[in-house]
Amino acid sequence: MADPKGFLNVSRETPTRRPVDVRIQDWKEVYEPQEFAHLQKQASRCMDCGIPFCHQGCPLGNLIPEWNDLIWRGEKKEAVARLHATNNFPEFTGRLCPAPCETACVVGINGSPVTIKQVELRTIEEAFDYGDVQPLPPDRLSGKTVAVIGSGPAGLATAQQLTRAGHTVAVYERAEKVGGLLRYGIPEFKMEKSIVDRRITQMEGEGTRFRAGVNVGVDITGHQLRTKYDAIVLAVGSTNWRDINVPGRELKGIYQAMEFLPWGNKQGLGELAGEPPINTRGKHVVILGGGDTGADCLGTSIRQGAASVTQLEIMPRPTEERPSSQPWPTYPMLYRVSSAHEEGGERIYAVSTEEFLGDGQGNLRALQLVEMTMTNGKFEKIPGSEKEIPADFVFLAMGFVGPEKSELLAQLEVEFDDRGNIKRDSEFQTNIEGVFVAGDAGRGQSLIVWAIAEGRSVASSVDKFLVGETQLPSPIEPTARPLMV
Repeated sequence: MADPKGFLNVSRETPTRRPVDVRIQDWKEVYEPQEFAHLQKQASRCMDCGIPFCHQGCPLGNLIPEWNDLIWRGEKKEAVARLHATNNFPEFTGRLCPAPCETACVVGINGSPVTIKQVELRTIEEAFDYGDVQPLPPDRLSGKTVAVIGSGPAGLATAQQLTRAGHTVAVYERAEKVGGLLRYGIPEFKMEKSIVDRRITQMEGEGTRFRAGVNVGVDITGHQLRTKYDAIVLAVGSTNWRDINVPGRELKGIYQAMEFLPWGNKQGLGELAGEPPINTRGKHVVILGGGDTGADCLGTSIRQGAASVTQLEIMPRPTEERPSSQPWPTYPMLYRVSSAHEEGGERIYAVSTEEFLGDGQGNLRALQLVEMTMTNGKFEKIPGSEKEIPADFVFLAMGFVGPEKSELLAQLEVEFDDRGNIKRDSEFQTNIEGVFVAGDAGRGQSLIVWAIAEGRSVASSVDKFLVGETQLPSPIEPTARPLMV
């Protein structure tokens, strides 16, 4: 183990965020660099407990005590090797994962958990800095071909595993650049897109082929795919967004979060000739949804120069301490303050949207709210609590309800489950032989760490399907679910 008394002698410290007044002037990541010596101290807090419950919180099965110990000892190359043994993209999870491993940490039972997420991130960044992350092409090719549809974390993990197993893999992406949600949904201030690009470069060096700007189902049909490839993996995500049906929904100025965020990313990267089509500068912004996507809209609106930003959530304000109904080691619903929330805006809980109000010319003017209370498990309006707030833009960040029912899925004739996700068996295979599904398209909306775990598991199943056996790891089953009550 690391320092036997580390968790007693060293306090939990997370990396410092850049000052708010500085970071809102640009689109760069919000955290200051962390010294390696400081990282070592944080790694020393890992107890290397006999039963590491952090493993229960993480679907990837990350070898957390092992690489904490190696970092404390200064053995960087060995640490990144243990990290990569279970996680293809620790630089993604180290930035974007909400760290259910930390809420399951044994040190966190009656104290502050180990900064697992930060140790993970700095370990991989040290490896990139020193050139220790290199392409790992296969020794020989199998002669089998695989098409992966979608280049989000599930698709990329599947592709990398299968490429390294010796199969010829082509990744199709309908957007103009590869990366899926990582590129177009995650704001630049949470993860700069150069982080995605350098991993894509490694994968290209291993032999993975990328086909961006191809709308599969239109530019190439499902029948053509089945004829050309030995196996197909659907990693198309859960992109069918949840909408709201209230009077005034047709007014101009109401957009889905994923209609807004890609423009913010393009603006941050300097890819626009002028102002973005959806520009909140000097406008009043209201965001429906209190989750991470809503916070992303908040941070993006602030950087564009919005006059005001209000984030609404129908649920009551969470507690700041772990509720007794969500005991360790489950992931609790807590009041969390993201970097975007530090930067400005107002958060209002326990309210529901009654109506969108227009200016008489088809444009959004305001939003009418009503306060809500929970009675016998049902939301009820509080009479007389109605109020109006100004709104030039409303962004809907209320989650997703399954994959888009695209032409491709119709052409492949895959079946859906009762939740609208693509149905798969115990091997992640759909009702069509040779067609598999990975990530949110089969699981439903979930976390990046689950997407990567699914990608690795699907790759194992595809490999077995193609050559009869596999040595690829399969960390989860299709029915696995997060550790929660």
